[in-house]
Amino acid sequence: MNAPREAAGATPLLVVSGLRVGFPARGGVSTAVDGVDLTIHRGETVAIVGESGSGKSTTAQAIIGLLPGTGRVLGGSIELDGVDLTALGRRELEAVRGREIGFVPQDPMASLNPVWSVGFQVEEAIRANGVASGRRAVRAKAVEVLERAGLADAEKRLRQYPHQFSGGMRQRALIGIALSGDPKLLIADEPTSALDVTVQRGILDHLAALTRELGTTVLLITHDLGLAAERADRVLVMHGGRVVESGPSREVLQSPAHPYTRRLVEAAPGVGAGRGMWAGRGVWAAPVRTSDRRLAAAAEPTPAIAVSGLTKVYRLRGGRASTVTAVDGVSFEVPKGTTTALVGESGSGKSTVAKLVLRLEEPTGGRIAVDGRDTAALSRRELFALRRRLQPVFQDPYASLDPLRSVGASIAEPLAVHRVGDRESRRGRVAELLDRVALPAAFAARYPNELSGGQRQRVAIARALALNPDIVVLDEAVSALDVLVQAQVLDLLAELQEGLGLTYLFITHDLAVVRQIADDVCVMRKGVLVERGTTAEVFTSPREEYTRALLDAIPGAAVPLA
Repeated sequence: MNAPREAAGATPLLVVSGLRVGFPARGGVSTAVDGVDLTIHRGETVAIVGESGSGKSTTAQAIIGLLPGTGRVLGGSIELDGVDLTALGRRELEAVRGREIGFVPQDPMASLNPVWSVGFQVEEAIRANGVASGRRAVRAKAVEVLERAGLADAEKRLRQYPHQFSGGMRQRALIGIALSGDPKLLIADEPTSALDVTVQRGILDHLAALTRELGTTVLLITHDLGLAAERADRVLVMHGGRVVESGPSREVLQSPAHPYTRRLVEAAPGVGAGRGMWAGRGVWAAPVRTSDRRLAAAAEPTPAIAVSGLTKVYRLRGGRASTVTAVDGVSFEVPKGTTTALVGESGSGKSTVAKLVLRLEEPTGGRIAVDGRDTAALSRRELFALRRRLQPVFQDPYASLDPLRSVGASIAEPLAVHRVGDRESRRGRVAELLDRVALPAAFAARYPNELSGGQRQRVAIARALALNPDIVVLDEAVSALDVLVQAQVLDLLAELQEGLGLTYLFITHDLAVVRQIADDVCVMRKGVLVERGTTAEVFTSPREEYTRALLDAIPGAAVPLA
């Protein structure tokens, strides 16, 4: 957490009063932010939390003057050091960006141009902010920026391109760019939501150290309550474009007064009272998920999935023949009707295991058996039949759903591919599946871009259920969702499992979610399975130091909430 704010009575750095932001809509203007008041003092870290559509990111974009499309400020004021930013012209506002206000966006891959080197983009920002001039001075400053952002071998990194950086490295580069002009205020919009917990902690620790060193004030936009409790001095909770509650972060999140805040806290995996509570480093105060299904599965002699000695080696192209071992001798079983979670950082090999189980890639060695049958020994026809029983749900439902197909057509596609029923029966099946995932039948006529992230993921789940599978492989299926939507999808998955007897292989880096949904946990690191056990065993008595590090890195792990 940053240094405490200045003494009461000191002039605040940022004062937002009665801010209203709107977007043109049919018949008028849609108000996205409605009367927001916000005050931030120098050296303070303030977090704005809320679900998608709450107005938190729009508030941040209005402050820095980067509202998307036709969005505009309808009323109110935004004062930075006594200057009303809403009264500035375009050129005056451009001079504020970078020098007075730095901005770290959510998606580093989308924010960095893939055809330009990282160095070119860092140097461009340095020139634009007037930090240095002259080729050598700009290059020296660019090296300093990347070093300060925590990137080793900065000279080499300047010559590389965004796709050659990991997610954490890309985010560090953006943080370096945002702080290159030594701004008074840094706005970080979901800066670590796509990162693994250990990478996330490293990034946030480094950001906190840099902002303390530079005396930078931070406005943090997040849907992660644990992160807000751990990193912010104060928190504002937004809902429907308005601030519904504000105050010291731990006070608001430990004793929420507004019903919406209470819903957020209760929905947070591993945080809310209804979903368990963290009682301090390494200790879970509530019992983990019961193992009733594991007891029932013990009566089934053959596991749904049995993986033994699984290996995947990739050959790299280049002058010299070289290889990378992504999965190295992994063995585990998934009992029927249960959920096994495969967890680990990016690069641990967990998603590669998912692709191998789904036969989207071929293993280099080892064996994968589904209901006792070796999938490598199946004929093409038998493999085609297997796919009816083994279905995937991927991380990004917008990418996995065809934007040119209606929701109904996307759900019905597996039925058509496997020649199940006629058009009329498929329409009926689509309506039945939409009802099962708690979506109106009318959604069949909509397209993916007309749905929220949670609704799209429900459609993806309905599509996966179309062929009545026995096993569903979920690869980071809830990691991109806000806490309330995530809770709804997890509850839906639990209901479907109970009602249909489904078996889940759940791939994730979020251990708080694992604790809620999984019966068994397998921990992977650098392609190797390093720990395996029931959820209760792994969470209450982890054997490996790496597993303990993953547990300790959960945002808010040291902050018991409501």
